[in-house]
Amino acid sequence: MTDGVFVRRTFILVSIVALFALAWMLRDVVLMVFGAVVIATLFTSLAAVFQRFRIPQGVSLFLAVLTVLLVVAICVTLFGAQLVGQYEQIRETLPRAWATIQQRLAGFGLSGQLEQLTKGGQGSGFAATAGQFAMSLGGAVADALLIVVGGIFLAASPRFYRTGFIKLVPGSRRALTADALSDSGTALKLWLKAQLITMAAVGTATGLGLWLVGADNALAFGLLAALLEFIPFIGPILAAIPAVLIAAAVDPSLAIWVAGVYFVVQQLEGYLFSPLLQQWAVELPGAVLLFSLLAMGSLFGPLGIVFAAPLTVVIFVLVKRLYVREALDTDTPIPGEDQSGETG
Repeated sequence: MTDGVFVRRTFILVSIVALFALAWMLRDVVLMVFGAVVIATLFTSLAAVFQRFRIPQGVSLFLAVLTVLLVVAICVTLFGAQLVGQYEQIRETLPRAWATIQQRLAGFGLSGQLEQLTKGGQGSGFAATAGQFAMSLGGAVADALLIVVGGIFLAASPRFYRTGFIKLVPGSRRALTADALSDSGTALKLWLKAQLITMAAVGTATGLGLWLVGADNALAFGLLAALLEFIPFIGPILAAIPAVLIAAAVDPSLAIWVAGVYFVVQQLEGYLFSPLLQQWAVELPGAVLLFSLLAMGSLFGPLGIVFAAPLTVVIFVLVKRLYVREALDTDTPIPGEDQSGETG
């Protein structure tokens, strides 16, 4: 190996390490950029509906953004006052509900165990994480606004940013990278459509179920369940906790009915909504999604938990397209499989 080749390879290696170090230092910004990509995908999907009527791309994007704003404005006009009142009632009721539950458990001699569970036991980590997550969401309005605005800019010129990214890849890999980006973009778009439909179904079913069993603030809790459905595994639990606590303070039997509503809705989501929608969307292995949620939460905090699922979709498709498919195209046999590709 000549000195020139050695110096060149060393420079490339140092540059790659420096790039990864910079990305790690700016990981929060990188995640916000991905959030803008998710928002841009949502807007471009809606704009594509208008483009079917031969409306120009720029006008279609404007109509897509305007449609979202109009939907939000209509919802605020119709349900805003009621939702604000219900959430204010929930905020005031939760501390009293928790105190009531503590008193009732103290009557059974369980106050010490409850204190250990919430303060010094193994459950403290989950309780602290849930509280920090809620507070972080409350203080993330500015970041959310920045992500939405960034998503609009990305949706306005998607080809410009996509081409610029592909040009950063060596020439021999640009075609494969372009195909991989197209596949991941399509997968993200389909996943978002399926997720939005699931969120609407879960929110409607939860609100209706709570109203039928006589729980208070059914509309607010239904909306909360719809929003938190975006976060797998943890979201439904966080949505159910305040509703069950408030119901338990009113009547323990009502708490059982409320918990039953959330349980039935999640069973419908797991065995009816998701299987039907995943027939045309990306289906992620449960273990992959679970551990990616834990990893994203550890690396990025609450924002990582919010975007863990769509980021996993993109990474899952990219790995399949860039690595797995290319590996399967080689003649190297895979241990444990016969020549037909079936596991032995």
